[in-house]
Amino acid sequence: MPAFDDGLAETELPTSATAETDVLIVGSGPAGGAAALSLSTLGVRNIMITKYRWTANTPRAHITNQRAMEIFRDLGIEDQVLADATPHPLVGDTVFCTSIAGEEIGRIRTWGTHPAREADYQLASPCLICDIPQTYLEPILVKNATARGTQSRFSTEYVSHTQDEGGVTTTVLDRLTGTSYQIRSKYLIGADGARSQVAEDIGLPYEGQMDIAGSMNITFKADISAHVAPRPSVLYWVIQPGSNVGGIGAGLVRMVRPWNEWLIVWGYDISQPAPVVDEEKATQIVRNLLGMPDLEVEITGTSLWGNNEMYATHLQKQRVFAAGDAVHRHPPSNGLGSNTSIQDSYNLGWKLAAVLKGQAGQELLETYSRERAPVAKQIVTRANKSSREFVQFFEVLGLMDAETEEEMRAQIEERKANTPRGKEKRHALVEAMELKDYEFNAHGVDLGQFYESTAIQNSDGATRPAPARDPELYYQASTVPGSHLPHAWVGDAIHKVSTLDLAPYDTFTLITGIAGEAWQAAAAKVGADLGVPLKTVIIGPGREVTDIYYDWARLREVDEDGVLLVRPDKFIGWRAMTLPADPEAALRSALENLLSRPQAGS
Repeated sequence: MPAFDDGLAETELPTSATAETDVLIVGSGPAGGAAALSLSTLGVRNIMITKYRWTANTPRAHITNQRAMEIFRDLGIEDQVLADATPHPLVGDTVFCTSIAGEEIGRIRTWGTHPAREADYQLASPCLICDIPQTYLEPILVKNATARGTQSRFSTEYVSHTQDEGGVTTTVLDRLTGTSYQIRSKYLIGADGARSQVAEDIGLPYEGQMDIAGSMNITFKADISAHVAPRPSVLYWVIQPGSNVGGIGAGLVRMVRPWNEWLIVWGYDISQPAPVVDEEKATQIVRNLLGMPDLEVEITGTSLWGNNEMYATHLQKQRVFAAGDAVHRHPPSNGLGSNTSIQDSYNLGWKLAAVLKGQAGQELLETYSRERAPVAKQIVTRANKSSREFVQFFEVLGLMDAETEEEMRAQIEERKANTPRGKEKRHALVEAMELKDYEFNAHGVDLGQFYESTAIQNSDGATRPAPARDPELYYQASTVPGSHLPHAWVGDAIHKVSTLDLAPYDTFTLITGIAGEAWQAAAAKVGADLGVPLKTVIIGPGREVTDIYYDWARLREVDEDGVLLVRPDKFIGWRAMTLPADPEAALRSALENLLSRPQAGS
């Protein structure tokens, strides 16, 4: 393995160092796996370690949103993910009921499956939401990363690290042999979860708190297709006073595999001793929530975990970065956790590659925090708000004021009454269900990230357009620098591709029209001079790519002779509304600034 110049003489390296790489990744979850896959796709040497013997053993994360699916599409694993996922049409009828076999309180069409919302999702992306449990997703990430070059080390635990001007020396423990050794890398990524030791060791600043509520998981197998297949969903919320280990009695029955593998999530008071749930107790809870007292149930596991409300305000220290749950810790509401973790690594991956390959200055790496820390704050805030919005649902049902289980049941029953109070409750339930749109159909939260950093060059001073609709519920495409490249179907008489497919992860891409042909020569010259991969796509009739539906002309926001400079992560890094007098000089300046490179004569 070739050595790298780490600024130290060979004799100064720690004598116990036995491995060397460009990037060391701690953790093999969605953030770690995506980091390894991103780096290996770009040809960057990396080692990924995890203290566990294999990938996730519980199906924790599952909803995979459009932005994460676009990343999988770009990294060449979309088909593998879809092969193991529950398809989009089956994810949508989120049900509220007194038990799976009991009475329904109502349903919400979720994750963009409502006919009124399906178009929003179809128009925004070439990919749709799907459901893939973490137990299935992680092996796909790890397998593909390893096949492309990642050195994956299981049963290998992070212990500590030290930094110097040339790199990072990390001490790890082989949990099989009990021996420790060191790994020398240029950079270190801590993707080691919500209790991240790496993040603690570099003293990241956080806001919020951990363990604000307790939750219990029960995983089990039981074929209940007769009760759920007619109303397919991944989430069935059960309001059943007295059935849990304490409290109002609101539990979640989540589909893992349709329709015979399931996960129950049940809350408990974290200020009290943790509940003890053996197989007999777990079986009883399952039967109660399902409303099937004689059902044959196979309990496959139980676990306790804490709900958190904490995010890092800065994500790195010198050569060490943190990603995923290490920097945004929140309940599973909105399904944002693994999706945001994957996006963290996708953002960081191309920047590390650009610096390691000499295409960018070291300062580019600081933009990781500038761009992703606001996203961490946003999703932690949204997920916890969604969790708290369930209170309105309980209030409408009358559960908050009831003191006994019998009173709670009577309050739930009252929604059927032909009385003024019953009418009032039915009306209020409509509003309470509409509020849950902010958890289950927050399309703007899923796709609307906007970046501001030195890796975004906004030379025309444009601002984001004012939202035409609720910005959390609805995504609004734009090409203002800092926005994600809008999706439109383009191609030719035989092939149809997304505009996102025109801008692969291993290059910068210029997108222009026929009147902007001069950008092609400018890009060739600037790319060659700077040693930066830079390709030009001209969209127009008679060219390799045609605006087949004329949708791109309505989305691009620049004139036909203008240009969009798309970063490897599909965000607009710079644009020119029209062709300037010297396109080469304009492009060179924008790209040098974006990449934190010193400009000629400076």
